[in-house]
Amino acid sequence: MPAPAAPLAAEAPPRGSARAMLEVFTAFLRLGLTSFGGPIAHVGYFRREFVEHRRWLTEGQFTQLLAISQFLPGPASSQLGFGIGLTRAGGFGAIAAFIAFTLPSALLLFAFSEATGFMTGSLATSALHGLKLAAVAVVAHGVIRMARTMTPDATRGAIAVFVLVLTLALRAPWMQLVVIAIGAVAGALLIRTPITANEGAIAVRYGRATVTLSILVLAVGLFVAIAWPTRAPVLGSIFAAFFKAGAMVFGGGHVVLPLLEESVVTPGWVSHEAFLAGYGAAQVIPGPMFSLAAFLGAQVPTGAAPALGAVTAIVSVFAPGFLLLLIVLPAWSRVTAMPRALHAVAGVNAAVVGLLAAALIDPVGRAAIGSVADASIALVAIGLLWDERRSSLWGAGWCIVGAMALGVLT
Repeated sequence: MPAPAAPLAAEAPPRGSARAMLEVFTAFLRLGLTSFGGPIAHVGYFRREFVEHRRWLTEGQFTQLLAISQFLPGPASSQLGFGIGLTRAGGFGAIAAFIAFTLPSALLLFAFSEATGFMTGSLATSALHGLKLAAVAVVAHGVIRMARTMTPDATRGAIAVFVLVLTLALRAPWMQLVVIAIGAVAGALLIRTPITANEGAIAVRYGRATVTLSILVLAVGLFVAIAWPTRAPVLGSIFAAFFKAGAMVFGGGHVVLPLLEESVVTPGWVSHEAFLAGYGAAQVIPGPMFSLAAFLGAQVPTGAAPALGAVTAIVSVFAPGFLLLLIVLPAWSRVTAMPRALHAVAGVNAAVVGLLAAALIDPVGRAAIGSVADASIALVAIGLLWDERRSSLWGAGWCIVGAMALGVLT
């Protein structure tokens, strides 16, 4: 059976216009308020919003942006959002996407840095469990839909299954780089199905000057971060610690935690208890895990306003990943536009499906599904999400109600 045709991207307002930026900002603000479940779940939310509902991207374009984000260091889901904003509305659209998606979680974590007692009680615990089940449903729905398009033949299906098994067998942050490379090589060598349209091609509308400036800013930032002369709790030290962490991390928010702990707990800036409290709060709010930087930056006793420390930390930890995306995207787009590269791109797309399927099993599914009842709630949510016209909030609402009812009954 041939793969279903990818939807055409919806007509965009003029790039750089106030309307385009407002459109991007409002879309990502909604996601920043509702995207629970961590970076893998965010991919499902993004795909449903921007491929199925708004049709800003084709399935292939979305998968290519996802592959780049998985390949580069930094916060993968936020890089994906940055890339979507960039392709839709240019540089200001990318910044609007970042601010809108990150702002709710950053404000909540900043507020938590001054508060105590967060989401307590049995009903609140059940509601949070329901959000985890909603994440399972969103990711599962996305994997199934992507598999229909990205693995339409036996060869690409085999690549996805191989990546799934390998990723589960060898759990390591660097595995995402390995399996994407394996997908590219396998696609180039094994795929024989003619591929006539490069739906993964991403239009890049900035030139060499932007790439050069991004390289310069990244290089200067890394030099300053590495050469910073003191570990005293000052704003410059916050920049150095968080910029290095953002540039070094592969694998998403949970992987950055040891780097941040080493940066802020070891020198005595933040207590171990406070660090764990911030991490716990970051687990139960929507948006990117990297927003934990807002909590930690506010906790460091710099002598400046806590808000200034929070802003310094959060900008510093996100900046390297965004700069790398700006640097790599034009070259990636040129390569994937070459006819000889189409089979390699198809292999990468299949590998991404396998990578997401592995993440659906572990950690998303393993963290949420603890009983047959949990699995049943998630399956009903997948059914609710199957209608593309229905918002993801339907699935999330069902999961919360179901989990709370289950908590009362048990």
